[in-house]
Order: sequence, then structure tokens, then C-alpha cells
Amino acid sequence: MRAITLGPSGTYSHRAARAVAEEIEFAESVTGIVERVASEEIERGVIPIENSIEGSVTESLDALVEYEVAVVTEIVTPIRHALLAQKPEFEVVASHAQALAQCRTYLESTYPDVVLEPVSSTARGVERARNDPTVAAIARPDNSGEQLDVLAEDIQDRSSNATRFVVLAPPDERSVAGGKTSLIIYPDADHPGLLLDLLDPFAKRDINLSRIESRPSGDRLGDYQFHIDINAGLYEERTQRALDEIQTVVQSGWVRRLGSYDTKHVIE
Repeated sequence: MRAITLGPSGTYSHRAARAVAEEIEFAESVTGIVERVASEEIERGVIPIENSIEGSVTESLDALVEYEVAVVTEIVTPIRHALLAQKPEFEVVASHAQALAQCRTYLESTYPDVVLEPVSSTARGVERARNDPTVAAIARPDNSGEQLDVLAEDIQDRSSNATRFVVLAPPDERSVAGGKTSLIIYPDADHPGLLLDLLDPFAKRDINLSRIESRPSGDRLGDYQFHIDINAGLYEERTQRALDEIQTVVQSGWVRRLGSYDTKHVIE
């Protein structure tokens, strides 16, 4: 099976993708990954959806609205950041914006004067550090290779740092089986108690929400879509009844069932 994820080789996304595919291609953007899966150019896509420190990845949420795909697996992997450089003295730290944010406390206290340079991935930061002795990178410790030294390990602000990825497939592969389900709800309405009306059908049926996130629809100010994860499968009668009730609330909008799935934990 082929999968596409954020590149280049050596990213945390690459590690997650190896759990579901033998042949892996790389892309520069999440949107590009989702688009290729939606058009059935490739069997699977692996994208980051949420980090335990920095929260949701907004580009991923927006791409799941723009393109029709299915979520078929969730992958959770711990994040261990290290500081890599050719020498102890450097002027710039380059890494993905999320990695820089996840190590904010360490950088501010240890290297308060360095310039922080966001790049497209942690692996791109490693490339910068290999090519320029004035640049350090934040990445996995095993990304150091022979050219870089590991100056410090586990520099993330919290030891519980973990990222959740989702595995995407073309929409006709959506499953109703699994312990979790991802949904997108667009009410196309605004009135007092709207959010309660959307959530109450789950509460009445003892369905736990593991995540809820609002994103602007882009159509008008104050208009939102809701990304919701529930701890129940689409095959369950209680889930079906809850969604039927929600559908009556959003008559001018829509409910997108991304699919039900189970979780994989990737340590190495």
C-alpha cells in the first residue's frame, strides 16, 4: 500500500506513516495530501490533526472540509524533541512552527537571543543545520546523523507531548466500525442555544465527546463549522439516532461523517 505524508524523510509524520504503509511519498502541505487522497491518486494519506501542547492543526481541519475523504485510523505517537547543531554556538534555530512552540520554555530560558525560523517540517530544519553551521534544528534525536551533534534531548515543554495523526482514504472506504468517530457539522445558522442543540443529542445518549473545535466557515464573519470526535462508532444505534436528531437542527447546513476507526500507538 502507498501512503503520502509531510516530508521529507525523517519527520514525525514519516514515522506515523510507516505504521500503515510500506511505500511512502512526501508532500510539502497537508492540503496537497488531502487533495491527492480525495482524487484517489494514492491509497492513503497521513496528516497531523492535534498536538497535546499546541492543540489542533488548523490546516488539517480546513482541508477536511474542502475535500471529501474518509478517516480510517488514528495514530498517536509521543514527541521527543532534541536540539541538533554542528557546534554549540549558533544564531538561528530552524524547525516546524509547532516544534518551536512546543519547546518555547527551553528556548527562551537557554537561548533567549537566537532567531527562531519556522520551516515546513522538522526534517527541513535538520537540512538547514547540516548546510549552515550557524543554524541549529529541533527534531528527533536520531535525525542527527554524522554531521550534527545532539546538544540537548527532551527539550519539549512537557514530557507528555504527543501528536495525533489521522490516516485518510478515499470517501468510498469510510467505515462505520470502530471505537471513535470524526464528524464535521456546519449548521449554517446562528441562534441562542445552537451549540447546546448540537451537543445535547450526544449527552442524552451517553456518548462522550473527546474533542470539539470550531473553525470559521470563510463565508461570513461569525459563521462556524464544528469538528467533533466522539467515543462511539457509526454502527451504534445511539450514534445513528443522535445524528438523525442533529440533522433536524441543521436543516440548512450539513453533517459530514468522516468515519469510524480505532487507534494505533506508535512508539518507534
